[in-house]
Amino acid sequence: MGATTSRTEFDRVGTDEPHKSRRSEILKKYPQIKELYGPDIRILPVVLGLVTAQVSMAVYAATALHAEPWKFVLLAYSLGGLLTHWMSLGNHELSHNLCFKKTLYNELLGMLANCAQGLPSAVTFKRYHLEHHYSQGVDIIDVDVPTDFEGRFFNTTAKKVLWVLLQPVFYAIRPLVVNPKPPCWKEAMNFVTTISFDLALWYFVNWRAPVFNIISTLLGMGLHPVAGHFISEHYVFVPGQETYSYYGWLNLVSFNVGYHNEHHDFPRIPGFKLPMVRKIASEFYDPLHSYDSWTGVIYDYIMRNDLGPYARVKRDNKEMSLKESDMAQNILQDKKVD
Repeated sequence: MGATTSRTEFDRVGTDEPHKSRRSEILKKYPQIKELYGPDIRILPVVLGLVTAQVSMAVYAATALHAEPWKFVLLAYSLGGLLTHWMSLGNHELSHNLCFKKTLYNELLGMLANCAQGLPSAVTFKRYHLEHHYSQGVDIIDVDVPTDFEGRFFNTTAKKVLWVLLQPVFYAIRPLVVNPKPPCWKEAMNFVTTISFDLALWYFVNWRAPVFNIISTLLGMGLHPVAGHFISEHYVFVPGQETYSYYGWLNLVSFNVGYHNEHHDFPRIPGFKLPMVRKIASEFYDPLHSYDSWTGVIYDYIMRNDLGPYARVKRDNKEMSLKESDMAQNILQDKKVD
C-alpha cells in the first residue's frame, strides 16, 4: 500500500484568509488594477468552440471507434479529458459572471457546456464555489476541503492514487454530505437540459456518444495532467502558504486558472487578464511558492508522506461555534434551575 502519510489532522489556523488583506494592499499601490474588473466576452467563442469540438468528437468515437474500445477510451482520456476539463474551467469563469453582465446568460452558457460534458454541474458548482471564496477553509461552508474520512482513509501512497482517480466522485458527493442545500429551479433546469441532450445524442447517433462525453469528463477530472490544479491550488506543500499559483503552459487550456493567488485576490477579473495582475504587482506574487508542472504536483502529492487529504488549512465556523456556545450556556442554566 506504500508509505503512510504523516499528517493526521488539518492545519487549523485562527487567522483570516490572506486574499482580502493582500487585495487591499495591491489596490492601494496599484489602483489601475480595477480597470481589469468585469466580464470578458472572449469566453463565449472559446466555450462554443469547445462544445462543438467535444460533441463532434463524441459522434466520431461513437460511430468510427465502436469496434476498438481501447481507442475509444484513449481518445476520451486524452483529448476528451482535456476539452471537457477546459469546459469545466469555463464554468468556473461563468460562476463568477465573467462572460456576460447578466447572471442568467452566464448560467445558460454553463448549462450548454454541461451538455457536451454529459453531466449537469454548472448551477450547483456555482452555489458552492462562491462560498469557497467568501469562506476559504471554513468548517462546513467550504466544501472544497476534504472530509475527515478522506484524510483518515486515503493515507497511503496507493490510496492517494485511488483518491486522485476518484476526484470527480468526491467533488460531486462531498457538498451533499457536508453542506447540503435544497435544490433550486435552475438546478432542475440544468439537469433536464443536460440529460435531454444526452438522450438526443443517444437517439440520433447511438448510446456510445453520450457515454463518450461522460467518460471524458470523469477521466479528465481524475488522474489527468490538467486536473493537477485541484491539488496545486490549496494543498499545503509549503508550511505557512495556503494558496498557490501555477505558471506553466497548461494555463492556455484552462482559462489561466493556474494564476490562483491572483484569482483569489481578484475574483472579479477574468482569467484572460490574470497574467496582467501578476505583471503589475509582481513583488506581491514572485516571492510566493508556485509551480510550473501540474503533473509534478500530482506526483509529489502521491509520493510525499507529508501530503494527503489532510494537507489543507481549516478555520473554525464562527457562527456554528456561537450556536454551540449558546446551547452549552442554556444547558448549564437548565441544570442550575433543576
